[in-house]
Amino acid sequence: MYTGLLHLHSILRYVVLILVLLSILQAITAGNKPYTPANKKVNLFALISCHLQLVIGLVLYFMSPNVDFSKMSEPTYRYWNVEHISMMILSIALITVGYSKSKKAIEAKAKHKAIYVFYTLGIVIVLLAIFTMKDRNPWWNM
Repeated sequence: MYTGLLHLHSILRYVVLILVLLSILQAITAGNKPYTPANKKVNLFALISCHLQLVIGLVLYFMSPNVDFSKMSEPTYRYWNVEHISMMILSIALITVGYSKSKKAIEAKAKHKAIYVFYTLGIVIVLLAIFTMKDRNPWWNM
């Protein structure tokens, strides 16, 4: 079960990345265009995929042999114990706030701006987490 969830988590990251980048691209190119139902759907699917990724990640966190709090002095274990989960929760929280703000905004320009700002901050944190993992983690190729 662990291996299957790990593979699902690895595959779903590409779905998340594509949907979040598509949301950001739509928000950047929108200008003064109206906020369409298609914009809302892409933004919502990005949000849902992020939350699904979080749930799968939390299940993996509690099952993982890489999470061992007795070895916090080792960079690999510290990464999995604290850094990865903290950065991912923060990024998903930012994406959730962005979607919520765009939903509450009245003007289309404000909706697009909320998506652009918060989804961009969220994806930057995800990318930072990925690149810090590559530099310090021998299990990066999993």
